Amino acid sequence: MTIASVTMVTPEQIKDAIRNVPNFPKPGIGFKDITTVLNQPELFAGVVDWMAEQMAGQPIDAVVGIESRGFMLGAALAYKIGAGFVPIRKQGKLPSATLKQSYSLEYGDDHIEVHTDALPAGARVVLVDDLLATGGTMAASLALMKALDVSVARVQFMVDLAFLDGRTKLQGKLVELGWEDTPIEAMVAFAD
Repeated sequence: MTIASVTMVTPEQIKDAIRNVPNFPKPGIGFKDITTVLNQPELFAGVVDWMAEQMAGQPIDAVVGIESRGFMLGAALAYKIGAGFVPIRKQGKLPSATLKQSYSLEYGDDHIEVHTDALPAGARVVLVDDLLATGGTMAASLALMKALDVSVARVQFMVDLAFLDGRTKLQGKLVELGWEDTPIEAMVAFAD
């Protein structure tokens, strides 16, 4: 893998560009809006380049992006490193045979799916999403990767809401699945 034309931006630039939207999607929630990073070409490129740099020299067969903002980062990253792209979607959105995994939300349960033939056994993948909150969606995605019999080389986010401690949940899931050495990475973290 070669990484060309790296755009250097700092984590502070990314953090400063993320818009906080109070009381969205419901009262009491402070939503971290990353569209204010994505619409600035230098910042968007800087995030993708940072993600690519973390895996320099490692063979990666595919980037797996989680619906929906994980698609934006994951597809760009896949292009950057010359890998395939595989989407993990909400239930009922994929047109062929799928594997399904449930996960818990603050207000109930949901399901995500991946095509049964999305990846060959043994493929090396990196999982990408925009934001790590409680870790439920990524933990469910890791379970899907285990069911596909692939190897998860890295788990990457643009943002870690560290005050929600999702990283601890993901580390536990990685240990449970036998991937205890898999790094969890985020370009920026919010302590509150």
